[in-house]
Amino acid sequence: MVRTGLVLGAGGLLGSAWTTGALVALQDMIDRPLGDLELIVGTSAGSVLGSALRCGQSVDELLAHQQGADPGDLAPDLENVVALPDIRRIERETGNGLPPVPWPWLGSPGLLASAVMRPRSLNPVVVASALVPLGRARMHSVVDMVAAMQTRVGVTEDGWIPGNPLWIAAVDYDSGRRVVFGRAGGPRSSVGEAVLASCSIPGWFAPQVIGGRRYVDGGIASSTSLGLLARPGAPELDEVIVLAPMASHVYDCPGDPLSQLERKLRRLLTRWLDAEVEAVRAAGMRVTVLTPGPADLAAMGGNLMNPRRRERVLDTALATSRGALAAAFAASADDDGLQEGAA
Repeated sequence: MVRTGLVLGAGGLLGSAWTTGALVALQDMIDRPLGDLELIVGTSAGSVLGSALRCGQSVDELLAHQQGADPGDLAPDLENVVALPDIRRIERETGNGLPPVPWPWLGSPGLLASAVMRPRSLNPVVVASALVPLGRARMHSVVDMVAAMQTRVGVTEDGWIPGNPLWIAAVDYDSGRRVVFGRAGGPRSSVGEAVLASCSIPGWFAPQVIGGRRYVDGGIASSTSLGLLARPGAPELDEVIVLAPMASHVYDCPGDPLSQLERKLRRLLTRWLDAEVEAVRAAGMRVTVLTPGPADLAAMGGNLMNPRRRERVLDTALATSRGALAAAFAASADDDGLQEGAA
C-alpha cells in the first residue's frame, strides 16, 4: 500500500471553505478514508480540518458543517454523526471578518529580544509578528468543536488522538521556535489546545497558553509546514498531497487594492511553498499540490476572514477542485517520472 501524507495549509475562514471543497474531490480519488492516511499535518485552518479527519469525521460531515446543515440530515446513512458548533458561531467569534481592537502593546517583547540575541536564526516573518499589537479575540467554539469530534475516537493517555500521527504546527511566541504538537518530542497538550494555538493569528487572537508557554498561528512560519517532512524524524512516506489555500500558481486580475495586495503576499508564499516542495521531493517523496485557481481567488477576494464570501468560496471549490486536482496528480506523476529518469 502506498504510504500517503496529507498536508492541510493555513487560510482563515475562506481557506477552510476552499479546503473542504477540495477534500470532497480528493476523497473521490482516494480509495480509503482520508482520516486513515499515514500522516496528517495541519496548520491554522488546516489543523481544524486535519483534527476532524483524524477524529473520524467524514468529508460529507465536514461539507455539511460548512453548508450550515445538520450532518445527519445531509447524509442520513452515516453512523455516529457528531453535532458540531454552528458555523456562524465560529464566524462571530472570528470577528465577522474584522479583528477586535487589539491591546495597546507589543505582541511579544520576548520574541524581539530573541531576535536580537539570535538575528540569523529566526524567520523574519515570525520576528515581524512580535511587533503586532497583542490580539484579544478567542475561539471557544474551536475547542468545543474538537471536543465534540473527539468523542468518536476517544483520547490517548496524554490527551491526543489515537492512531496514525496528527501533527499540528504552531509557533512559540516568545522564542520564535516552530513547534509541532503530536510529534515525538513536541509539547504536551490536548488536541483542542493545539488547534487553538495553531489558529491564533497574531494581532487578531490572543496567544494560546499551554504549559506556561504562549503559542500563535503556525502559518507565520510556513503556510503549510510541508518542509517538516524533509527533516529528520518525519515518517517514511511514498507520496504527499498538499492543499494550500494561501498559495496559487495561476492568478486572477482583481481591481480592488486589498485583493491586489493579497495577491502580492500570495506570490511570496507560493515561492516559499515551491521551495518546500522541492525539498520534500529531494527526500524521495512524490508531492501533489493543489492551490486555488483564478475562479477560486475571485470568490475569495482580499480578506480570507470575510464570512460573507464563505458559501461562494465553497461552491466554487466544489466546482473547480475535481479537474484541478486531476491535473495536479498528472503533473506530479510527470515530475516523478522526470526525477526517476534523471536518477
